[in-house]
Amino acid sequence: MTQKTNMAYGDPQAMMKQAAGLFAMHMQRNSTLNRLAGKMPAGTAGAEATLRKQTTQHMPIVRCQDLTRGMGDEIRFNLVNPVSALPIMGDNTAEGKGVGMSLSEAGLRVNQARFPVDGGGTMTNQRSPADYRALMRPVAQSLMDRYADQTLLVHMAGARGFHNNIEWGVPLASDPKFNDYVVNPVKAPSKNRHFVASGDAVTGVAANGGDLKIASTDLFTMDTVDSMRTVLDQIPLPPPIVKFEGDKAASDSPLRVWLLSPAQYNRFAADPKFRQLQASAIARASQANQNPLFLGEAGLWNGFILVKMPRPIRFYAGDEMKYCADKFSEAESGLKIPASFADKFAVDRSVILGGQAVLEAFANTGKHGGMPFFWSEKELDHGNRVETLIGTIRGVAKTRFAVDVGEGEKEITDYGVTVVDTVVPLQGGIR
Repeated sequence: MTQKTNMAYGDPQAMMKQAAGLFAMHMQRNSTLNRLAGKMPAGTAGAEATLRKQTTQHMPIVRCQDLTRGMGDEIRFNLVNPVSALPIMGDNTAEGKGVGMSLSEAGLRVNQARFPVDGGGTMTNQRSPADYRALMRPVAQSLMDRYADQTLLVHMAGARGFHNNIEWGVPLASDPKFNDYVVNPVKAPSKNRHFVASGDAVTGVAANGGDLKIASTDLFTMDTVDSMRTVLDQIPLPPPIVKFEGDKAASDSPLRVWLLSPAQYNRFAADPKFRQLQASAIARASQANQNPLFLGEAGLWNGFILVKMPRPIRFYAGDEMKYCADKFSEAESGLKIPASFADKFAVDRSVILGGQAVLEAFANTGKHGGMPFFWSEKELDHGNRVETLIGTIRGVAKTRFAVDVGEGEKEITDYGVTVVDTVVPLQGGIR
């Protein structure tokens, strides 16, 4: 077969290769959240055909690249349900009494998101010392990566929060188009997965009048970590452990990932004992193929790998925090952050992640080479201007089941996510 040495803009073969490269670049981006998903399987034979092209359920982010649904805007995930059984004892007949396994389907919508970047006109480029055309693609890629990471974080946390600056690529929930940007509903934490720091322990969400019951001294500390380990060891069906690829200690020393806001992390890391936790994380990395999650700003303690999240999910004085008051319902109520916190304190949300915490789905319209990420470049104004665009067809949703925990009723349960809210001081009044 003759190979092309020149390929015109818009050539279908060129679009396929460019789109595939962009998809790979996005998936391999060097970010904390991207490290929380496994690799996409290379083939879809056998069991993989059952689960479609889906990453491992042992990581917090489960990705599905279902390219077979044509023009649809919904993707279905297959998730392995918890299994409960008692053994067959002695010589009692075991044949025909096998416990059944089942896959539950969870659906989420996907929608197209695009970032066009203007490379300027001929005279703008003539006057500028920078090559705008060379900068267009990196800028567009950065915008898309930021949007992808932040929508994942918002769905994990079950809230957008109220921290807002130029680094946010997802608007506040008060924005009229907020639901368009997040695609699927952002659901407040289920009652059995929502905790609040309280002195040297943690409690469920409680009210003090119409305010959240929390004091300015309820900070993120070593006691918070120890208390949550005790909670997760005692509750029925806690979030699954996380198994990193190649981690030789995954079974003997199981882990969950705990994302801390920058303020929570920085205060926690100031503890002299934190250097020992960092050393423990680095030591574990040697057993997990030098996974970069363990080598960055991370600490390992009591079954958690504690890492800094890119942006805080923050609630200021007077802001409303949504929560679920009933463990059997998804109905949401609201409590205010105490007004006494004004300009001094805020409440930040930390997020504990187990396996199958969040679903991230990619699809396509059949165009753009059949890949979930695509880009295009177009000349405007008779060739005077050029515009580059990056796009994706994608959706994110938290994994939630109605789980039978043995009480006869099914509790609404965020399957792989637990959140812990703590107070953070506002340094110098910075919001």
